[in-house]
Order: sequence, then structure tokens, then C-alpha cells
Amino acid sequence: MTANALSFESPVPKIYNFLPISKAELDEVLVVLFTGPKQPVKDDLKRTPFLIRKKNIKDALDWLILNHSDYAQVTVSEENLAEYDDDDIPVTIQYKETLSAKTSGTPAVNNMEEEDGTEEGECPFIMHGLTGTQMEEMSNSALKTLALQYFNQSGKVLGIGQASKFESIWNNPQLYPSMFPWLFPYGLGGIGSVYRMSPTAHKKWLLMYHDKRFQTDAAFSFIAFSHEQIMRSSTRALLLTEKSKFAAITERIMNLDEDVLASIATRMANGEQIKPETTEEKNCFDIVKDLDHVAAGVNGSSTSKKYQRNEIWSLIYRIGSPLWYITLSPVDTKHPICIYYAGTGEVFEPIMPADQRMRVVTSNPVACARFFKFMVLKMSSVREYMVMLKDIMALLNNKVD
Repeated sequence: MTANALSFESPVPKIYNFLPISKAELDEVLVVLFTGPKQPVKDDLKRTPFLIRKKNIKDALDWLILNHSDYAQVTVSEENLAEYDDDDIPVTIQYKETLSAKTSGTPAVNNMEEEDGTEEGECPFIMHGLTGTQMEEMSNSALKTLALQYFNQSGKVLGIGQASKFESIWNNPQLYPSMFPWLFPYGLGGIGSVYRMSPTAHKKWLLMYHDKRFQTDAAFSFIAFSHEQIMRSSTRALLLTEKSKFAAITERIMNLDEDVLASIATRMANGEQIKPETTEEKNCFDIVKDLDHVAAGVNGSSTSKKYQRNEIWSLIYRIGSPLWYITLSPVDTKHPICIYYAGTGEVFEPIMPADQRMRVVTSNPVACARFFKFMVLKMSSVREYMVMLKDIMALLNNKVD
């Protein structure tokens, strides 16, 4: 992970006392774009995940008004609800003709060029961002030039307001219910709300919740782990300030030569091996060591991975290199254990179509991680069994002699 997630409060420009909103208001902010060689027909509309079910919406609103404190003053608008049709998309439909039904806007690295969702199941539903894959290799100057050209051509943008300060991740039980209202339907049970349970233990407990909604959410795992990194690094940095050597660290930071640091970064990016010679260069490398001391205990950081590599090389130097290696590559989309971990049904069905297996497994990264850990631990137990069997055979051979 090369980035962290910060949460800002978004100001609400309009408070709705009547829900659902009218069809005209919804059509102002949402549009559905169909791509493919043919225009969508009635059956295609029924397969999309954006159809409205009036009964389900009314039942959900009634439940929220009864159980969620933020919806206590909301009134269900029967007039607005009657505007929606059960078998039609409630917003404008636009069609763009393409020769393939492949969702080329978001291809995978190992794309096998198969069409998406053309036979059965849900149609692909993708939220496109403001930048495309063609911009990933552009420099900052090129991106700024492209943006300026877009504005000069009277291009339009969507601006989303936010507060001036980001939300605190410390002692803020309402943070996660505010960020993920669909995961916390009661508005309660956020991280830090359970007495005598650490945030890490609470996140693990939520990820193992029985209905697996926290596992299948695309953003929850990323946000939870990112906040865990921030809290861990902040704690280690705070502990570092209480040590006697912190005065020397602050002096090095205050006397840092930014030009020398930029030169070192450029040379290292070009693959050059740098050995500090001047006092300024040694000062820069000492600051890097101070930062490594903080990041070493942060899971997933590049420094922790570097320390693990050093430990591996130390073991190799101490006991020698291994005589043979085992490379594990379990196929999670075909293994019944991983399908069991990822499944959400009450009845386990290990035999299912390939596309359904792929959809179930890829939508649950926690299940894939649990499956890989299970396989590694099993291989480790097999190795321990082999070592024990070797010792037993050696004892038997000694007795025979």
C-alpha cells in the first residue's frame, strides 16, 4: 500500500424530510450508460442491478425510521414512491455502440478478452472515475496541461465539498457508521464503541461477522487497514519523542539540506548506489534511519518488508541456504475450502458454474486471505511432520545398529 485514507465530512446541501426523492431529482444526478453491439431491450433492463423495487424501498425506509436515530424525522412520501416503476430504470438511459461487450474502461492486467455478463446473471455495473488508464503514465506537468486545456474548452466538472479538517480516527465511534451506513444499519457499533476492545480486535471481529457483509464490501477492508497503519505509525512516533535521542533527531531534521535530499532521491531513483560522504549526505541517511525505526513496526510498510528480508538473509547466513524450495500457488476459485469461506448462503454448494465461482471468490478478499493462510499453515504442519518422521527413523536406525 502506497497511500492512506483520510475521511472528511461532506456538507449536506439539502436535508430531505421526505424519502424517497422524486424521480426528477434523481434524474438530475444519475445516468445509466449501456455499451455493446446492440441496444438494451426489456430483458436486459431486468438484469441490471439498478432497478427500483417500491416495496423493498418502503420496507427499508420503515425499518430505518423505526431503528435508526438519524431517520426519526423522515416521512415516507407515497407520491414520490408511486413515480417509480418496478421493471424500469428510474433515470435516463444512454446507449453507446461498441463492437464488443467488454468493459474496456476497467480492464485487468491479466485480461483474457472474454465478454462480461452476456449470458446470465447481473449486467456489469461500473462506476467510472474522472481519469482513465491512459493518464497513469503521464507526469504531473502533463496532467496539469491536459486539465488546463479541458477548462479552456469549457469543460464541466463535478465538485464535492468537504470540511476543512479531516475526521479523527481516534476515539470516534461514529466515524465508521457515518462512512458505511449500509454496514451499520442501526448507526451504532462503530470502532471504539465496545468497552475494553482494541480497534484492531474490533475490526477483526467485524470481518468475521456471520453474514460476511464486511468481508464483501470493497472499501471497508482497505479503509480499516489504512487507519490501522496510521494509528500504528502515530503511536510509534509518539513513543519515539519520549526517548532521550529525540533531541538529536529534531536537530537533524532542522538542519536538513533539502537540495542534497532531492539530489540523493533522484540518483537513487536512477538506480545509482550511493554511499554518504559529506556531512549533509550522512545527515539525510540518518533521518531515513529514524523514519525506518518508526515504520518498522507498521504492518504492510516497505520498511517492515525490508526488515523481513534482512531476517531471511540472516537465517540463510546462519544455517545455510535451503536445499529445496516449495512454491505455493493454490487456485482459490476452484478449491471448495475457499468457496466455503467466501460463500454467503445457508447451504454450502461446492459445485457451481465457473463464472459463479469466480464472482463469489473475487468479491471476498478476506476469504482469499484466510484460504492462503490455511494452505501455508497446512504445508508448515506437513513439514513439521516430515521432520518428526525423520527423527523417528533416525532413532529406529540407531536401535537396529
